Amino acid sequence: MEPIIIVLIILVVLVFIALIKTIQVIPQASAAIVERFGRYTRTLNAGLNIVVPFIDSIRNRIDLREQVVPFPPQPVITQDNLVVNIDTVIYYQVTDARAATYEVASYIQAIEQLTVTTLRNIIGGMDLERTLTSREEINAALRGVLDEATGKWGIRVNRVELKAIEPPTSIQDSMEKQMRADRDKRAAILQAEGVRQSEILRAEGEKQSAILRAEGEARAAALRAEGEAQAIRTVFESIHAGDPDQKLLSYQYLQMLPKIAEGDANKLWIVPSEIGDALKGLGGALGNFGPLSGGGSGGGKSSGGVERREQPPID
Repeated sequence: MEPIIIVLIILVVLVFIALIKTIQVIPQASAAIVERFGRYTRTLNAGLNIVVPFIDSIRNRIDLREQVVPFPPQPVITQDNLVVNIDTVIYYQVTDARAATYEVASYIQAIEQLTVTTLRNIIGGMDLERTLTSREEINAALRGVLDEATGKWGIRVNRVELKAIEPPTSIQDSMEKQMRADRDKRAAILQAEGVRQSEILRAEGEKQSAILRAEGEARAAALRAEGEAQAIRTVFESIHAGDPDQKLLSYQYLQMLPKIAEGDANKLWIVPSEIGDALKGLGGALGNFGPLSGGGSGGGKSSGGVERREQPPID
């Protein structure tokens, strides 16, 4: 009985192993290459797949998702004989698992070497300044060459990025000095422009201020002259309306004489010829009062001929 049990156990194990080899589960976004007696048979897609056990074998499992591969810095010589180190990053995706398995031994290594040679060809036709400022152009040219070359390998290159372009240390120092000089130059130009603009604005402000001041003074002078003219006109009209005689005019003229002589600086002043006429008119006016009387009865008249009355005391 024991040999029969052992044989049954062996058969169960073989059946279990056969089932495991028969049922193949492929994850999503993956593919598997099936070979029968060493020859390609088919490609297994995602899901549950059935293969012939002990006859079919899984050669390779390939990830169909987009992959990112950074490559180490590569020394490249520019057109002006300067060595720069360039870091690249490749974004690729396997589109044909069979071609990626049988058309190239190692597509990662092949892409890296192709990237290096293509970079040397592209950068070799550019000088350093153009290399530093033409990343998009380099990326586009590199992607075109890689995509065309890797198409037969079942690889699609989606993007190529240059992570860094490092020129020699001496060149970096020279570039920093040049950039510092350019910044200092721009700063000096901007400062000069600011001073110039400030002076222009100050001059414009002074000009506008002078114009407004002159206009204000002119308007004030016009208003002052108009006021004086109006005052003279009013006085003239008042004089004519009052119809003054020669006596009043002569008296007013005499009252203005002290005002003419006022001031410490008036060392000499000239009496106009009209003052004689004024005094004559005033003398004639005083002569009309008659001679002064010497006295009178207790009628209360003063010696000057003018009646004076005593006011009673106020308690």
